[in-house]
Amino acid sequence: MADYDLSNLSVLIVDDYQPMRLILKNVLHALGIKTIAEAPGGLEALTILKSSNTDIVFADNLMEPMNGIELVERIRAGEEDINPFTPIIMVSGLSDLAQIVKARDAGINEFLAKPVSAKMVYLRICSVIEHPRSFIKAETFSGPDRRRRLAQIDGEERRDGEYDYDEQKRTQKRSEE
Repeated sequence: MADYDLSNLSVLIVDDYQPMRLILKNVLHALGIKTIAEAPGGLEALTILKSSNTDIVFADNLMEPMNGIELVERIRAGEEDINPFTPIIMVSGLSDLAQIVKARDAGINEFLAKPVSAKMVYLRICSVIEHPRSFIKAETFSGPDRRRRLAQIDGEERRDGEYDYDEQKRTQKRSEE
């Protein structure tokens, strides 16, 4: 794990519980992050995301009236010119496998179980930096590639045609012939 200078990152913390926002804000400040915005809910987060250049979103799952899953889905849909590629770290006290899978399927980049520690927050940020994942835009899913491991496939490539990888968008598409 590298030692990163995080001072230029812009982070948005979305949590309806103010003491949790304060804890995360203090941890992020201790990690050297200077630009930290806070939102007490999903609707406020969308307003902030429309008018700012946020690098990472930390979003709680259990919020009202819009929960974290709904927020992630709206960000990934690119609503109202919000950057759908913004990395999202879901923070939740519900850390059973079903909740993690639900969050992953909504389009998060990383999951952070409460209670949080400075080390775990830093590790999740490092993971976003060190392991960027291709962005998938399909009929039923929009978000980072959910696969964590590269599949080892024996045999020849059977897909027709050539595919180009767009580094800027981190997506693949069939080459135009």
